[in-house]
Order: sequence, then C-alpha cells, then structure tokens
Amino acid sequence: MDPIYINPWMLALIVIIVAAFIVFAVVWSVRAHRRKAAAGKEDLVGRTAVVKSALNPRGIVFVEDELWSAVIENGTAEPEEEVIVTKVEGLKLRVTKK
Repeated sequence: MDPIYINPWMLALIVIIVAAFIVFAVVWSVRAHRRKAAAGKEDLVGRTAVVKSALNPRGIVFVEDELWSAVIENGTAEPEEEVIVTKVEGLKLRVTKK
C-alpha cells in the first residue's frame, strides 16, 4: 500500500484558513459579550416615535416597529408628528414634542 502524499502548500492553506476562522470567531464573541444588550422597554427612553392617532393627551405612537399607547406631557400632537419618549410606565409611554 502506497503512503498518502499531502501537498505542503495545501496543508498550509487549510491551517491558515482554519486559524483565521478561529481568530474571527473569538474576536466576534468577545465583542458580543462586551456590548450592552439593547432590548426591552427601558431602551425606548430617548427614542423618536411617530404619532399614529392624535395625542390629546392620550393616543397611539409607533416606535421601534411597535404601536404603543402614549400620553403627551405638554400640549397635543397630530398624526405623523414626531415625539420623544421620556418615560415608560408599564405598557404606556410618556412623550414630549420633539
């Protein structure tokens, strides 16, 4: 039975590709663990919302691809106006004009 011959350049290429993948995976996972999770209702504070039904003072706003009940703190806001989320109270947002 003849011994199997492996081209040294092919072996080197495979080792380099595997090493590069491992380095990429380690760097990516370290960055992912250091980054703060941006999810949940607490992350809505400071975001811009679009008014869907007039806020006088209660209405509906669209923020982060979701519809929320909202109360405007001062004045009123008409549909398609932008407002800023200032507080989250349960399932209701407190907003102010931009």
